[in-house]
Amino acid sequence: QVQLVESGGGLVQPGGSLRLSCAASGFTTDYYAIGWFRQAPGKEREGVSCFSVSDGDTYYADSVKGRFTISRDNAKNTVYLQMDSLKPEDTAVYYCAASRTVVGGIAPPYEYDSWGQGTQVTVSS
Repeated sequence: QVQLVESGGGLVQPGGSLRLSCAASGFTTDYYAIGWFRQAPGKEREGVSCFSVSDGDTYYADSVKGRFTISRDNAKNTVYLQMDSLKPEDTAVYYCAASRTVVGGIAPPYEYDSWGQGTQVTVSS
């Protein structure tokens, strides 16, 4: 099973930027997608973005479209989430996850097999 480790979270002012990293070990061609999710206190975990391993397609939630960019460095087995124009409502714990079944979109959390431990992102002045 793949192991995922997130990093890059922190405190940033509204309008600022952060880049999250998701380092994967044990990754195989069985995995079809890498997704980023977030969970704010008292709220359900929601999908933010997804990267399709097979064809490189990317998907975004409407709430982050145009502000967040997902990318992958194959040599480093790392997936990034560049977050720009951050808003206070982006505050949450961010998780990356890997799926053997997801294709064509972000999909619900239960379709992902492996999860990282999460990294806190706080957007506040």
